[in-house]
Amino acid sequence: MDNWFNKVFPLFDPLNPEFSPGNRIIDIFASCFFFHTFSKCNDKDLNKHIQQLDDLAIKASGIPSIAFVVSDASIKNNIVTSILYIHIHNKPITKILHHAVNVTSTEAELFVIRCSINQATCHNEISKIIVVTNSIHVARKIFDSLLHPFQKQSAAVLKKLQMFFSLHQENSIKFWECPSCCNWSLHKAVNAESKLFYLTSLFPSKLSWNFSKKQKCNDLVNRWKMIFQASDSKGKYFHDLVDGNENTLELSYIKGGL
Repeated sequence: MDNWFNKVFPLFDPLNPEFSPGNRIIDIFASCFFFHTFSKCNDKDLNKHIQQLDDLAIKASGIPSIAFVVSDASIKNNIVTSILYIHIHNKPITKILHHAVNVTSTEAELFVIRCSINQATCHNEISKIIVVTNSIHVARKIFDSLLHPFQKQSAAVLKKLQMFFSLHQENSIKFWECPSCCNWSLHKAVNAESKLFYLTSLFPSKLSWNFSKKQKCNDLVNRWKMIFQASDSKGKYFHDLVDGNENTLELSYIKGGL
């Protein structure tokens, strides 16, 4: 596993056109995406929900215009495994697997949803995408226009969905929740496979997200110091800041900001 997996990726992108009023999917294509949630884990509701998922899978397998996706992600030894199965009528099941370190489970789930949409929209005959996931709250974040730390991924997904919805007014995507308590056969199989892989990083001392973030912040601080040292304005418009012992204060940072 290469060390570039440890880099800190940009997350916020509030000025992206996909979040601009009037250009947002929630403004233009509000009727093209749906969420089927599940919250009551009693036997009656569980059996009903499992039956709905079974019927959905059987129906989707016989319709060429539907892409049926089952996804999951798991974390072991700080390494995230994201996996998804895509089934399209009369085509072999497509399995996509990704490994990464220094990402949260939310980022991993969002990434695997993004991959499923990218794969499904590659087929011109697809007009409906069905995604079965145990992290439907992550899927909701894609359509959340408020500031949140996953906007970079959300913007990429929204751009792809904008193109997909614009192709035909009947195009749509549905997210079905499948919590662990359902123990649904297809999701159970994907979940089990995501836990089978065991990877050992070549840089175990650098697995920590805090290490990567600290390194990135240190690089930024050092770059700012170099720029200031070489600036023609140094000594003309600024005064050194000192503490109570007349020691010069240096630029630093704490968790959450500089």
